[in-house]
Amino acid sequence: MAGMDVLCSDKTGTLTLNKLTVDKSLIEVFAKGVDPDHVLLLAARASRTENQDAIDAAIVGTLADPKEARAGIKEVHFFPFNPVDKRTALTYIDSNGNWHRASKGAPEQILTLCHCKEDLKKKVHSVIDKFADRGLRSLAVARQEVPEKSKDAPGGPWQFVGLLSLFDPPRHDSAETIRRALNLGVNVKMITEHKYEIVKKLQERKHIVGMTGDGVNDAPALKKADIGIAVADATDAARSASDIVLTEPGLSVIISAVLTSRAIFQRMKNYTFGFMFIALIWKFDFSPFMVLIIAILNDGTIMTISKDRVKPSPLPDSWKLKEIFATGIVLGGYLALMTVIFFWLMHKTDFFVDKFGVRNIRNNEDEMMAALYLQVSIVSQALIFVTRSRSWSFVERPGLLLVTAFIIAQMVATLIAVYANWGFARIKGCGWGWAGVIWLYSVVFYVPLDLMKFAIRYILSGKAWQNLYDNKTAFTTKKDYGKEEREAQWAHAQRTLHGLQTPEATNLFNEKSSYRELSEIAEQAKRRAEIARLRELHTLKGHVESVVKLKGLDIETIQQHYTV
Repeated sequence: MAGMDVLCSDKTGTLTLNKLTVDKSLIEVFAKGVDPDHVLLLAARASRTENQDAIDAAIVGTLADPKEARAGIKEVHFFPFNPVDKRTALTYIDSNGNWHRASKGAPEQILTLCHCKEDLKKKVHSVIDKFADRGLRSLAVARQEVPEKSKDAPGGPWQFVGLLSLFDPPRHDSAETIRRALNLGVNVKMITEHKYEIVKKLQERKHIVGMTGDGVNDAPALKKADIGIAVADATDAARSASDIVLTEPGLSVIISAVLTSRAIFQRMKNYTFGFMFIALIWKFDFSPFMVLIIAILNDGTIMTISKDRVKPSPLPDSWKLKEIFATGIVLGGYLALMTVIFFWLMHKTDFFVDKFGVRNIRNNEDEMMAALYLQVSIVSQALIFVTRSRSWSFVERPGLLLVTAFIIAQMVATLIAVYANWGFARIKGCGWGWAGVIWLYSVVFYVPLDLMKFAIRYILSGKAWQNLYDNKTAFTTKKDYGKEEREAQWAHAQRTLHGLQTPEATNLFNEKSSYRELSEIAEQAKRRAEIARLRELHTLKGHVESVVKLKGLDIETIQQHYTV
């Protein structure tokens, strides 16, 4: 989940509320002598009145009285929906004893059923496109006379009656959830068909794919995906094929799961970094008892990482083993060298004695062991604060539990180094003077660790200046320094990813040198922007009208008082 970079989502019930409504004012009539109410009635007759699906319930529920769907007629035979015909039909007898059929379904299927002429098809497709621009689905209605008075008779020619618009309102949080997903580096794709093949192709392109589904037909895709997610009210088959089963509708819970998984991943990585670096710097001849003390104190601090305050990665996470090993070798080697230098200054020179006035302990191995123990204990645990963050260690505030564990562990280590007199462990207290010198020495050599961390990342990625820019906010007091440029870079990357802008677009201006050519490019871009803006306004206008009519408000009255 932490590494997921593509989320394939179904639409109905996940991005939308799965509460279809029919707008009576948008019913289009294509047959003479028929009004919109009769088109709706024929659609209701072609619907089930019991054991209804969402479309049947929406159509029958739009009638003033649901009983009108079967009022004054005798049902003879109901033809249910199937994926091949993509329509339903009802054969019935009216009050005069005449036989009829009413059918509703996918517009293309109904047009083929009615053998419509090209001019009628163009009109129907024009209305369908108009509905689609406003986010509405189209449902076609047709009727037929059955003079043979038999349910198996082919009947007379079908007549195309009209089109209904179906509106499935989007969830209130869908837009915000998708925006948050994009900000986290997760591309959300609405998939309605061929789910298994799409997941397979994405995986072949090295994407980590999440897939949502609820039906039996979704089970193969859910099983194939890296993260199969069964949405609320999914079938048992979908649940068993999934890795995660949601108990709440919508995508927002998935985004919460992504953030939580990335936080867990970050803690696991911090733990791995910490232990690996410590293993690389423990190369001194400590007595077994002192090694045990260091291990116990380090374990206590390391365990608090599981509850640490971490910042989830802004992009899908993965184990970057190359970076982990390189950072471990460099930082571990640096800390080992720092300890060796400390030991050499303490054992072979009078540097600390001359500069800080502490007593000379070069001839007392037990006191040198105590001093060395404290120095190793401090740097091995202080390293956690460097490895736990990708930014400056003093910018990302650690959790209270981690800080408390570190303070307690170092207080214990300091007291042992100052007062302990354990012959069996070959250690004797070196005093508070040396403890202060060791703390100062450790703090001074701690400072370059962040710079080394950034340098390693730069060498591995080849983006030195970008890394320096991303982290230089620590040196400025200006709020959100560089935020606009980072957002612009992210937007460019997203446009390139979604095919809205090619990566080579920057070369376009290199090929154009004259003022006239550059002006033409600017005018073309301006026209495209205006067209896109008008299209957005037209779509928004359709959504607003649909919502207003859904709420039962008078749109003409609203238009008289407000001009958009």
